[in-house]
Amino acid sequence: MSDRELYCDGCEGVVLFEAPPCVDGHDADCPELVCTGCGAAVLIATFAFPAPRLHRRPRTTRTPHRHAA
Repeated sequence: MSDRELYCDGCEGVVLFEAPPCVDGHDADCPELVCTGCGAAVLIATFAFPAPRLHRRPRTTRTPHRHAA
């Protein structure tokens, strides 16, 4: 079991959460956590985003503005 301190809405404060024995094989990295104070369950979802690709526009040459005389 792994333990984490997180904010619990039921307890209205920071409480120790622990991961129950995981039947999915996540072991200590199980995304399911249970509050040791009130028993509320939370699911920690993590997302991996690929780095954005930077597209460079070709530089355009600017022509100077002409002013009327």
